[in-house]
Amino acid sequence: MRGLSYRLPVLFVAAAAWMPVTIQVSAAAPDGSNPAPILERFLALGDPDPTDFRALRHLDAYNEHFNRSAWMDVWTEADQSGFRYHIVSEGGSDYIRSKVFRASLESERKMWADGTPAHAALTPVNYEFELRGAQPDGLASLIVKPRRKDALLVDGVMFLNPDDGDLVRLEGRLVKAPSFWTRRVDIVRWYRRFAGIRMPVALESVASVLIAGKSTLRMTYEYEIVNGQRFGCPQPRPRQADAGTP
Repeated sequence: MRGLSYRLPVLFVAAAAWMPVTIQVSAAAPDGSNPAPILERFLALGDPDPTDFRALRHLDAYNEHFNRSAWMDVWTEADQSGFRYHIVSEGGSDYIRSKVFRASLESERKMWADGTPAHAALTPVNYEFELRGAQPDGLASLIVKPRRKDALLVDGVMFLNPDDGDLVRLEGRLVKAPSFWTRRVDIVRWYRRFAGIRMPVALESVASVLIAGKSTLRMTYEYEIVNGQRFGCPQPRPRQADAGTP
């Protein structure tokens, strides 16, 4: 288990790229060029940060080489005082829960405190955009190319609602590998608006790691409150009787 112990924390803490929760946009490209109409609509959309939110997250992870899996349900909330979390239910590998899930949540808490998410915003400052065309599901797609190597930037495609230009999904590969051991990280993020605020609703991450092989992570969000408005009553999964596995 030495390989798993040394490599998985780096994989999930960096590869999951939990943030940003919202995406700040700018209508002007650095070179002054005119963007495509769908991109113009996307860049023109108002996208304020949430003043507060509370959500129940469901986390699931699996490493195929070591045949280890784990899950966790955790309440997350944020306001002007920062980001907080409270684990309410969990099961599976003790190692993954401790060194992957908890480490990632702590990483997110620190990112909130130092403002790191702004460095990954989908703006012309961080990305070049290229129209790709309509997809079978009706969404418009644009290729996004990072302007620099950064562990939080994604080389891939964003999918927009053709009616209003709002972001529905972002998928691609992290442009910079989190470590020597992690050779490739593919991610998909889904978004919806709550109280007029764009919020993530799901994240999937698949990484190829030396020795440890393919590792997967899925995280979903159920919102209880966004900007003081109630949207549901999420419930954690029942506690399991297992004592966990290494």
